[in-house]
Amino acid sequence: MVFNTGAALLDAIVLSVVSKDKDGTYGYKITQDVRQGIEISESTLYPVLRRLEKDGCLTVYNQEFNGRNRRYYKITETGRAQLSLYRQEWEAYAGKISRILKE
Repeated sequence: MVFNTGAALLDAIVLSVVSKDKDGTYGYKITQDVRQGIEISESTLYPVLRRLEKDGCLTVYNQEFNGRNRRYYKITETGRAQLSLYRQEWEAYAGKISRILKE
């Protein structure tokens, strides 16, 4: 993709992906789901997840899977409020850019 993805947009995408599973989801699956829209490496994703956790937007818990612990991420009410704000901002921003780029 020729356009850079800023931190706020990446946060919005990750929160949206995590919000789709009420019980939470794990890092590798988040990476795969985000890659449906943008190219991202796991080394880029995990700092985003840690930042969102630190900011209170995500909670983290471990659950056993095939004899190993898997780290799950779940959106919080704070995260839902932030995601709602991101969605509103995105609609306004995308509309403006679309109007400019149309012939």
